[in-house]
Amino acid sequence: MSAHSHDTIAAIATPPGRGGVGIIRISGPEALDIARTITGLTPAPRHAHYCDFLDDQGQVLDQGILLWFKAPHSFTGEEVVELQGHGGPVVMDLLLDRCLKLGARLARPGEFSERAYLNDRMDLAQAEAVADLIDAETTAAARLATRSLQGSFSSAINELLESLVHLRMYVEAAIDFPEEEIDFLSDGKVSADLQAVIDNIGKVRDKASTGRILRDGINLVIAGEPNAGKSSLLNALAGVDSAIVTEIPGTTRDVLRERIQLGGVPVHLVDTAGLRDTADRVEQEGVRRAREELHKADRLLWVYDAATDPDNLGLENADLPPDIPLTLVRNKVDKVAEAPGQGERGGFPEIRLSAKSGQGLDRLKAHLLESMGFQGAENTEFLARRRHLDAIDRALAALEKGRQALEQHQAGELLAEDLRQAQLALSEITGAFSADDLLGEIFSSFCIGK
Repeated sequence: MSAHSHDTIAAIATPPGRGGVGIIRISGPEALDIARTITGLTPAPRHAHYCDFLDDQGQVLDQGILLWFKAPHSFTGEEVVELQGHGGPVVMDLLLDRCLKLGARLARPGEFSERAYLNDRMDLAQAEAVADLIDAETTAAARLATRSLQGSFSSAINELLESLVHLRMYVEAAIDFPEEEIDFLSDGKVSADLQAVIDNIGKVRDKASTGRILRDGINLVIAGEPNAGKSSLLNALAGVDSAIVTEIPGTTRDVLRERIQLGGVPVHLVDTAGLRDTADRVEQEGVRRAREELHKADRLLWVYDAATDPDNLGLENADLPPDIPLTLVRNKVDKVAEAPGQGERGGFPEIRLSAKSGQGLDRLKAHLLESMGFQGAENTEFLARRRHLDAIDRALAALEKGRQALEQHQAGELLAEDLRQAQLALSEITGAFSADDLLGEIFSSFCIGK
């Protein structure tokens, strides 16, 4: 058992509320003793025992199933006990309080998964996949979170780390042991191996980018001047009449939100008040909130009426964030007998549609998936988080820097340092690397101590 596991924790493992079954999970060195006291039984490992759950007076609190998972063969790697009773909140609270009075403490959020990581039952990426599986909003996200939990993402990262370790071994051996006559600058091996590593990391990054989109989705903010059809577009995309639509400009006074799926991707739709100067204090607050939402967007949809002068779309005074991608939506094309479709205006992509009739709506959905670089759930293998992409990007930047050091300056020492930085960046994803690992690989693989 790990040195980190010095106390015993307990928590209700099922969602709050009423249900047919409620589970108390206990993990730590005192878990089995607590279970014995509550049930009067000494269970066999991985066997279900139907029994009474007793209070400190010997009275029955509940009846249910007792399960014992003996260390290290448990989720956390510690002694783990589950008390599966009836899922009433009062019963669960009484049973949890009994565990706490017998020496357990209330677990912190995520502490069971944290202990699983600390006890080498899973790495960081797998631990995060537990939360991702619980929070998955789409079938594709749940399926990919399961793959990550099973180690798909970790395996891809570990393969990259292994290739980096071998490359570092070769470079550092050539630097530190020149008597071995390894001419790593002239034989082309390092350059070829380095390019292969960069290419492989790029492939993993592409998959991780799609995985990140499936996990987090996109925040899509609908903006425009009053009465352009923003709320109609929200309703059309969501498939429900959640926003009030009238011919009166300024109907939307607050921020409206809907969640939808596009091709399996979660999309967080935000409808905002029309952007204009107004003396109405309520509408002023709506405009202020709308501008706040603009800066939180992953992409902006600027909606305007097809009957409006195309040279005056209202963008001049909109003060949109310049760093957020923008798509123009030319709405109400049915009123001007204009064909729906896609084009470009002023350097921005433009979708022609009718939110009222639905014409052109599929083209907008396809454009959104294309613009976020989504290649389809079938083209990825795991979920990923922003921190994972950041780590991969830092690794790629270090390797590109190392390639310049090798090709332009023939600086093997600088390349070795950049390889180390890339390895450290990737190892943040799984938390698997330490400096001693590299030493062990070098001395076990190279005959340099003869």
